[in-house]
Amino acid sequence: MAEITAQAVNEFRKMTGLGLMECKTLLKEADGDLKKAETLAKERGLKNAEKRAGRAASAGRVEVYIHHDAKSGALVELNCETDFVARNDEFRQLAKDLALHIVAARPQYVRREDVPADVVAEQKRIFMTQVGDKPEAIREKIAEGKLGAWYGEIVLMDQKFIKDDTKSVNDVIIGVNARTGENISVARFARFVVGENAAPTTEAAE
Repeated sequence: MAEITAQAVNEFRKMTGLGLMECKTLLKEADGDLKKAETLAKERGLKNAEKRAGRAASAGRVEVYIHHDAKSGALVELNCETDFVARNDEFRQLAKDLALHIVAARPQYVRREDVPADVVAEQKRIFMTQVGDKPEAIREKIAEGKLGAWYGEIVLMDQKFIKDDTKSVNDVIIGVNARTGENISVARFARFVVGENAAPTTEAAE
C-alpha cells in the first residue's frame, strides 16, 4: 500500500473540503490515488445524500443576488433540516453562490423532473430529427446524449457550477450535504432581468 503523506491529505482536503480523518481514510482506500479517492468521496456523498433525501428540510434561508449594474438579480430558497445549519457559514455561502449562479447561468428549472413532459418530448423529437441520417441502431443513443446536454443548459442541478466548472451544481450541494450531515435542497428560485418580460407599449396615433 502506498504511503499516505500529509501533503497528499492536505491536497485532497482542499479538493473536497472534507475532514482530515475522512480524507486520510479515503486516500488509504484508494491506495493514495487522488482521482480514485475523489470518486469514492462522490459515491459515498451521493449515497449518504440519498439516505437523507427523505428527511424533512423545513429550515433554510432565502438569499438574493443583485448584479452590480442593478439590471438583473435572483432569489433562491435553499432548505436544510435545522436552523443551526441554516446559520452555518458554508450553508449561507452556498445560498449566495447559487443566487449568483442563477443570474449568470439562467436555468429555467430546478430539477429534470420539473421540466414538463411535453417540453421534453418535443425536444427529443427535434434531436431525433437532427440525427435522422445516422444508422437507426444509434439514433436513440445520440438523441439521449443530446437530451442530457440540453438538461445541462436549462436545469439548475445539471448545470456546471459557475465558480467551478469541474463540478455540477448538484455535486456542490452534495458536498455541503456531506459536510453538514443534513438534507440540503433548492426549493425554488426566481430570476429577474430589467425589461425581459416587459409588455410592449404602443402610442395612440395622433
